[in-house]
Amino acid sequence: MAEVERAVTELGLKGLKLHPIVQAFYLNDRRFYPLWETCSALKIPLLIHTGTTGVGAGVPGGNGLKLKYARPIPYIDDIAADFPDLTIIGAHPSWPWQEEMLALAVHKTNVYIDLSGWSPKYFSPSLIKYTNTLLQDRVLFGSDYPFLSPERWISDFEKVGFKPEIWDKILLENARRLLGLSAW
Repeated sequence: MAEVERAVTELGLKGLKLHPIVQAFYLNDRRFYPLWETCSALKIPLLIHTGTTGVGAGVPGGNGLKLKYARPIPYIDDIAADFPDLTIIGAHPSWPWQEEMLALAVHKTNVYIDLSGWSPKYFSPSLIKYTNTLLQDRVLFGSDYPFLSPERWISDFEKVGFKPEIWDKILLENARRLLGLSAW
């Protein structure tokens, strides 16, 4: 874990992103607990790809990639419970396990949801409902550029029912607070 600490210090690392489907591992595997302890101690968020992926999509066997690694419950739930000081961001709306991710974020205040990877026009009513209410301080903007341009994402976002009074939270303020960034 010394490498992680050095990267944080020398490179100004703001977080760690993992893609369990591509990396073929379960987040709650105890072999990785020292890494989660280090991230927690260094106060860097852990961004975890959740739900399906475009990698391997549309080809026979999905190029051997297994979606099961990106299911929020039990994998993210376990580490969120075991490391309550670790900030965890579920990247993407977690489809087809979106309801699990919403339940997890409502239950665990150290869990956030990133909206990248999908056009908001495909968001479920429950994602919009929870973002407008209980999770408005723990939902983050992301477009997944170059696959989805920020301009297209914002255009779709403005049309699907997110309350205008929380747009700034989703688009900037929640990430600024989470990453400890000051206003410019």
